[in-house]
Amino acid sequence: MSTTTTTKRSAAKIAPPRRKVEPLYYFFLIPAVFLFTLAITLPGAIGIFFSFTNSIGIGTWEMIGLTNYIALFSDPAVLQSYLFTFGFALATVVVVNVIAFMLAVGLTAKIRFKTGLRTIFVIPMVISGIIIAYVFNFLFSNSLPAAGSAVGISWLETSLLANPDLAWIAIVIVTAWQAIPGTLLIYIAGILSIPGDVYEAAAIDGANKSQQLLRITVPLVFGYVVINFILGFKNFLNAYDIIVGLTNGGPGTATRSIAMTIIAGFNGGDYSYQMANATIFFIITIIISVLQLSLTRGRSAL
Repeated sequence: MSTTTTTKRSAAKIAPPRRKVEPLYYFFLIPAVFLFTLAITLPGAIGIFFSFTNSIGIGTWEMIGLTNYIALFSDPAVLQSYLFTFGFALATVVVVNVIAFMLAVGLTAKIRFKTGLRTIFVIPMVISGIIIAYVFNFLFSNSLPAAGSAVGISWLETSLLANPDLAWIAIVIVTAWQAIPGTLLIYIAGILSIPGDVYEAAAIDGANKSQQLLRITVPLVFGYVVINFILGFKNFLNAYDIIVGLTNGGPGTATRSIAMTIIAGFNGGDYSYQMANATIFFIITIIISVLQLSLTRGRSAL
């Protein structure tokens, strides 16, 4: 008994005292928390509340419970927007990561002008999405059809944006063009973090460049791959500006994303109905975020 008491006293003496928080930290924290609550948390909570009503955004309203949520699961327009958005996000995240990883491998190799090339490749990242969309809209609507007519490719003679079966391809191309630079920078950072001694040892053992890529580079940057896939997929679910600039959700509603459906509903008097849609979309995003945290916890990329 005396030994246990002595051990506890010794531990209490060894344990460092609690560090006092400097008031300066609260000076920066409290305004940020207040603004975040005022601009994001409070409006979000109000929106969730109104999703259980029949409000049109103004005027009187009544509580209707889960009616809006039940109606969402039988609304073909909403289901189509979810189907398109998830399919688009999956296709885009694959294209972006494959191309970005290939570029990262090339731009970290011993080539001339690689610094200048890196600068050129990140330019799309700093251009507004809506501007990019309008530029590519002109290309898909005018330049490509003219080129298709000149070389006799029939399916290129009409705009891809007017084809309900192919318009999504144009959206993937433009979105990937803007998203690749950000993913590229993460892959470059991951590859450069690999010690050069590892490659030198592999070369001494007779490993060629392909073997070094598959057995050293890919396994050691796998944490970055996971992060890029999850972050990219989550970001592409919020697709809006590029789609508006390219197709405005058309032809018909073939390329209408979830965000476009929600905003169109706000403008069309379906405030509470689309608030319920936004709430479900928010829950899906939270689930993906939790998945991201569980998969990336402890990764070297963090």
